[in-house]
Amino acid sequence: MTDSPVEDSTPAAAAPLVVLSNVNKHYGALHVLQDIDLRIAQGEVVVLIGPSGSGKSTLCRTINRLETVDSGTITIDGRPLPAEGKDLARLRAEVGMVFQGFNLFAHKTVLENVVIGQVKVRKVPRPQAERTARELLDRVGVGAQADKFPAQLSGGQQQRVAIARALAMKPKVMLFDEPTSALDPEMVNEVLEVMRQLAADGMTMVVVTHEMGFARSAANRVLFMADGRIVEQNTPDAFFTAPRSDRAKDFLSKILHH
Repeated sequence: MTDSPVEDSTPAAAAPLVVLSNVNKHYGALHVLQDIDLRIAQGEVVVLIGPSGSGKSTLCRTINRLETVDSGTITIDGRPLPAEGKDLARLRAEVGMVFQGFNLFAHKTVLENVVIGQVKVRKVPRPQAERTARELLDRVGVGAQADKFPAQLSGGQQQRVAIARALAMKPKVMLFDEPTSALDPEMVNEVLEVMRQLAADGMTMVVVTHEMGFARSAANRVLFMADGRIVEQNTPDAFFTAPRSDRAKDFLSKILHH
């Protein structure tokens, strides 16, 4: 199912920031992404939901080439994804990624975790990088933890550091791959709150999540995936109140009524 122009122009009528055209991906005999067409406008928050194994995380990870595709094209800001080398490193600086497992450097302080990419990839002078890091750590609510090591922080604090680290690269788009699924329930909201604020500030975001409350409150568009396809997409209101496909109805009945 392709996007309608109405949905595309929600946040901005300009050319879309991220475009996937006829993207296919196999793992051996398994066809994990099937003919994916997707356009994401600047400032749009797109939330991917669906059963496990539906291809959500794989789709998210193709956008910064952590997963390669077998066919089709992906462009960001009008440029095709580079295959490798320095161009790919530059692209990854423009596409922030927050994972399920934080992926912080355990032997570096929180501050250094947020400084290092700015200095090494963006070539920002260290004093400026440290100023930016402290501002961002304050913004996500962990400024007081700057001199600690990741192991001294809760999971929710570590994930907020990971968000600050991604933001420090001044990305054009942020990818979140199940950012709260490894967290204890009481920490989930503190991370989602930071993400809601980013959405309100106009950050372009692609979010794979099981948190339906976040999808309802922060998404411009919800994409429902099953068996490697985008089965349905709509505004959160329309999707949650009147899903059109049987697959989506079945999925929602299982997760919203227990």
